Amino acid sequence: MFEQAFKNIDDALHKEAGCASELDYAEQTSWLLFLKYLDSLERDKAMEAELEGKQHSFILDEEYRWESWAAPILRQSSGTGRVIDHNKALVADDLRDFVDRRLFPYLHGFKQKATGPDTIEFKIGQIFGEIKNKIHSGYILRDIIDHIDELRFGSQTEKHELSHLYEAKIKNMGNAGRNGGEYYTPRPLIRAMVRVVKPEIGQRIYDGAVGSAGFLCEAFDYLKGRPGLTTSDLKTLQERSFYGKEKKSLAYVIAIINMILHGIEAPDIIHTNTLTENLAS
Repeated sequence: MFEQAFKNIDDALHKEAGCASELDYAEQTSWLLFLKYLDSLERDKAMEAELEGKQHSFILDEEYRWESWAAPILRQSSGTGRVIDHNKALVADDLRDFVDRRLFPYLHGFKQKATGPDTIEFKIGQIFGEIKNKIHSGYILRDIIDHIDELRFGSQTEKHELSHLYEAKIKNMGNAGRNGGEYYTPRPLIRAMVRVVKPEIGQRIYDGAVGSAGFLCEAFDYLKGRPGLTTSDLKTLQERSFYGKEKKSLAYVIAIINMILHGIEAPDIIHTNTLTENLAS
């Protein structure tokens, strides 16, 4: 199902005049995937808070949440999950104008609101300051959103399949031309290098030219697969293990999405040119 959804998304993007290459396909799929993931994360945290008798504070205001503008829920169905209320879902020029004039400026504003660069709020602000919506047809955008909404992040199996498909998209982007090729290193090569280095939990793993974050994702998978991991180990892997820097906007965005799909909620990736930094200071 996931593979067909990705194929349908690419077919729709192929019809969009503003998207001319695999680079555009990866970029536009990425920001929509991120918002869908954020919606799933928020709903999971709200459910956890409810079970603990607590109140969850949502990151996004209600009108900017995925379930408000992209996929408003008509009802829950035990057989197929959520049923979308297409009478409330934005479409055509209304959808495009909302995304361009309201949603992106609102999300970009999170960079100033965030308490620090290691928060998901900061990542939201930086992502939506680096890229723009290139899907100019509101009808095509609606079609793509409907396919994105089919994707689920609920189980580890689903996340693994989504990360695998996203890696395939990155590979296609890397093979699209000389400019895209610098983003992709074959995963078997990365996997072999990680196994030779043999990182340990508690060590800091850094990539100064992170690209699509392939090395960090493989290192995370390697460490996460170690037997006998404790809750403390998992917290260390989430918060104090993986660091990266990337100069180019598209690669920066893709690195964050790639790490999120692999299971790291707030990737510690900084958008900067490592070679311009004064290491002696």
